[in-house]
Amino acid sequence: MQIHIEGSDLPGRSWGPGSGFPGAENIHVGVQGKDRPGELLGLHPGDAPSATWTLDCTATSDGDGVAVTGPYVQNRLGGRFVYLSWGSVDDGGVFSMIRRAKLMFDDIDPAVLEAAVRSGHLTARLRLSDAEGRPLCARVRPPAVIWSAAAPG
Repeated sequence: MQIHIEGSDLPGRSWGPGSGFPGAENIHVGVQGKDRPGELLGLHPGDAPSATWTLDCTATSDGDGVAVTGPYVQNRLGGRFVYLSWGSVDDGGVFSMIRRAKLMFDDIDPAVLEAAVRSGHLTARLRLSDAEGRPLCARVRPPAVIWSAAAPG
């Protein structure tokens, strides 16, 4: 199965301080590798018009529902999820994480997840800015993320 993440409304490449956030410059977002915060897939600048990622994974149905695994699927207490990591990139190209958004598979309607197993596609669509125009972070739940079993596009 492939997981497609389609992000829109990115917050910009620099943010001033406020609401417990110190501010940052040259902000980018990418998908974090499993148990590897420094390994990022598809780094996009914060002022890009959109950001998309495609993750190859394995989805298996069992008595408890669908278990999704793969190189970008985290598995911690509380369930499986994908991290979207926000950070600044310095002049040498080094990424320093600032915050993360968590897309939890437990928040997906079980019927959508079962349909995704059959179609081979699970798509998440979300805005990457919060209500204050800053990078989206913490657990992102529907309706802030819309999950479907459709192919991207």
